[in-house]
Amino acid sequence: MPLTIDDVQLKGKRVLIRVDFNVPMENGAITDDTRIRESLPTIKKVIGEGGRAILMSHLGRPKGKRNLEFTLQPVAGHLSGLLSKPVKFSSDCIGAEAKQLAGQLKDGELLLLENLRFHAEEEANNEAFAKELASLGDVYVNDAFGSAHRAHASTEGVTHFLRPGVAGYLMMKELEFLGRAVGNPARPYVAILGGAKISGKIDVIQNLLSKVDALLIGGGMMFTFYKAQGLEIGNSLLEADKVDVAKQVLAQAKARNMKLLLPVDCVVADKFDNNANRKTVPVNSIPAGWSGLDIGPETIKLFEETIHSAKTIVWNGPMGVFEMENFAVGTNAIAQTLAELTKKGATTIIGGGDSAAAITRAGLEHSVSHVSTGGGASLEFLEGKTLPGVAALTPRTT
Repeated sequence: MPLTIDDVQLKGKRVLIRVDFNVPMENGAITDDTRIRESLPTIKKVIGEGGRAILMSHLGRPKGKRNLEFTLQPVAGHLSGLLSKPVKFSSDCIGAEAKQLAGQLKDGELLLLENLRFHAEEEANNEAFAKELASLGDVYVNDAFGSAHRAHASTEGVTHFLRPGVAGYLMMKELEFLGRAVGNPARPYVAILGGAKISGKIDVIQNLLSKVDALLIGGGMMFTFYKAQGLEIGNSLLEADKVDVAKQVLAQAKARNMKLLLPVDCVVADKFDNNANRKTVPVNSIPAGWSGLDIGPETIKLFEETIHSAKTIVWNGPMGVFEMENFAVGTNAIAQTLAELTKKGATTIIGGGDSAAAITRAGLEHSVSHVSTGGGASLEFLEGKTLPGVAALTPRTT
């Protein structure tokens, strides 16, 4: 494990903090400030102890060019409101203005730098750019788990020029919960995987096969598994080039005598529309021309029976097209079950991305043990991969 923010002296130090302020915006207004709020414990710790906080983040995909559609300026105003104190803003993340503002900070003050991705050098992990960022601080804190799977200048490169590099509170929380799920979970340990495609989850499936007591598969990826079993799937989502992979996974689960559950019924629709004609059918009776858009009531029952005995549950990916109310029933049922189990003492971990959006939509994000802030990062962690942004931090030696 890396050193943490609790291991370093902060008073009077310029503390360069990589946060994840990549928040959804509409017409310059923030529509969901979850990521900003998640970073508050680390920011408050730094300014509360008399550190000088210099915050850096990306926002959106400006493609390495200055594009004010992706400016972080509104975030500075929003953060100022959350902290009830001024947040200075630099119109660039490197250069004379950034240096001057960082140098003038007093103990307990904050500065937010402009979008890192206005420079192509950020994603290229350019050494000179990383060095420029590093020159702004005395201590480096990474609290952006959502970007930890990318070796960018602000997550990996900067640590070559600025030591120590320590984990912030959000990063620590992510590593603790996901680390437990990967390393030493309380059993029975159940993983629920959904979402549209197998392709993004192959490595996760392969890694979890040897770790979990049961693997439940729903969402669009289930139809590729049905195809692998020779079933007709109508117009349901299919990754034709992954049918063989699905066959291998089924064979591996069987060889390991591991419980791999696929849905037994699904809700089908005659078109991709919330108001489409819909009906529930067994999975071996999907009518031609119809598409499966959610798991059915018998599957919900089957999944709930398996989940109920679990002590650790990891969920990544919705069970259906949860953005449409009529096809969100399966996803909401899983969310509800996990909330109930959390109350009974189970550890429930939601692996970011769409599953985080789904549990928030169901209003249950505070009713589970942990909702990861990083979709891609949590997936790579569950695959057993080392995240560059974590590996770059100063290791704890004792």
